[in-house]
Amino acid sequence: MTPEKRPESAGSSRGYAPLRRLPGTVKSAAAITGLLSLSLSACAQTSSTSDATFDDETWDQYLGGPDSSQYSSLDQINRSNVSELEVAWTYETGERGSYLFNPIVVDGVMYVLAHGATLVALDAATGEEIWRREHEGRVGTRGINYWESQDGLDGRLLYLNNGMLTAIDARTGQIITSFGEDGRVDLRVGLEGDISQIRALQTSNPGRVFEDLIIMSLPAGSAGYASSPADIHAYNVLSGELAWIFHTVPRPGEFGYETWPENPHASYGGVHNWSESTVDAQRGIVYIPTGTARYDFYGGNRHGQNLFGNSVLALDARTGERIWHFQTIHHDLWDYDLPTAPKLLTVRHDGREIPALAQPSKQGFLYVFNRETGEPLWPIVEQPVPQSDVPGEQSWPTQPIPTAPPPFARQSFTEEDINPYLPLEDQAKVREIVRTHRFEGVYTPPSLQGTIMMPGHNGGANWGGTAVEPGRRTALRHVQRAAHDGESCGPCTRARSAGHTQRTGRFHPLPRARRLHASEQWLVCDRPALVQYHRVRSQRRHHHVASA
Repeated sequence: MTPEKRPESAGSSRGYAPLRRLPGTVKSAAAITGLLSLSLSACAQTSSTSDATFDDETWDQYLGGPDSSQYSSLDQINRSNVSELEVAWTYETGERGSYLFNPIVVDGVMYVLAHGATLVALDAATGEEIWRREHEGRVGTRGINYWESQDGLDGRLLYLNNGMLTAIDARTGQIITSFGEDGRVDLRVGLEGDISQIRALQTSNPGRVFEDLIIMSLPAGSAGYASSPADIHAYNVLSGELAWIFHTVPRPGEFGYETWPENPHASYGGVHNWSESTVDAQRGIVYIPTGTARYDFYGGNRHGQNLFGNSVLALDARTGERIWHFQTIHHDLWDYDLPTAPKLLTVRHDGREIPALAQPSKQGFLYVFNRETGEPLWPIVEQPVPQSDVPGEQSWPTQPIPTAPPPFARQSFTEEDINPYLPLEDQAKVREIVRTHRFEGVYTPPSLQGTIMMPGHNGGANWGGTAVEPGRRTALRHVQRAAHDGESCGPCTRARSAGHTQRTGRFHPLPRARRLHASEQWLVCDRPALVQYHRVRSQRRHHHVASA
């Protein structure tokens, strides 16, 4: 659709209002995201050296920039004046209830999602609408990408609309017809087989721009067995041409192919980067955290280690070639996707400055690597874990456990953790679940008996909940604390799971995962969060509570 033009703002030859700053603004570190601070200084000496290529002032990309730091050094608003803030302007977004979209600001223009599926350009200083572009169907839920030519004359917004990568002029909202076919590229192109049988690949992950490429992570397309391969595609931002493909489920002859069953007729899906990704522009590396292979809680159809599921992938951003990888879970049975963008920081380790990567996880571990080589900064040890009793399942005998830093989320749930403010009847129901279900540690698999999962499959960590403060080498983490119980019905003639699916004429055994609760009102059965955060602070002095 043709965007509706709005009057240009005065004060800029490019039709944009210049970014306004209060007098006396200076650069300093000021960012708080989440509730739990994870300082790596407990395990390594901190460094004051920052990555010079990272831009901490602007917010012209999703999560602040390609490094996904979610950090800004701007300090006009701080603890001394935040209580004095007044509303500067308001823009009505329409009747839709809520938005998860992360606005970006470029040259004083803010790009937002409003009125359902409409992209709107606003003067960031006044809230005046510059242009709007309406869409049919869905627009990427979480954010958008901005690309600009070296001479500054060509600025583009790139985003997903109903599974089509779309390019529009950032200044006017007009479609760029030279990109793909009339400004759009179908993400299914490049997948094997008849792509008309695959539904449109819409995802909330907006991708990452690097140089003249946009790197897109394809979604799984389905939560069941019949999901599509979630490959990584890179496209030229000028032409829309597909530049490279990385197969998250390796094809014959590719590294990791042997970690899947040799079944030429099988179609393994999932292993998707549904969350976020990070680019180190200086090194030309894109870091992609992947998710679980389908089905999330049962792997009888995918015996093996299942690379590159639940892995941190370091790829050459220009070619898509694998530089290194680390699999955080082998043969996942818990839906413990890696849910956040890897965070880039520098630490002093063994007397040397190390360019590090920190990857939070749903299960509450923080994995820290040398981001150039993939070598863990502290040992990550393969340890035996409980095994599955579900017929047809072959759970992996060991899982990699970091020796440092310590877990940032609680990894157990006992009767002592039941919320004492619940009605006594509900407490009794939860107590019965705890007494009768399996729990032998964080990697206790779904079982016929029933299994307690703590953290549950929502984390621990989850998307958008981690930031890094470069100057202090500190990661700040919002922690979720919901416990779940999982139950597998084994081979059966009817499914007892809300997510059941039928294939080859019979039902597959699907475990059931639900938020641990005591009644239909979904009462919180865990103790109040303040209790846990107090314990974290008192037991681990390098953790502290940060107020938002």
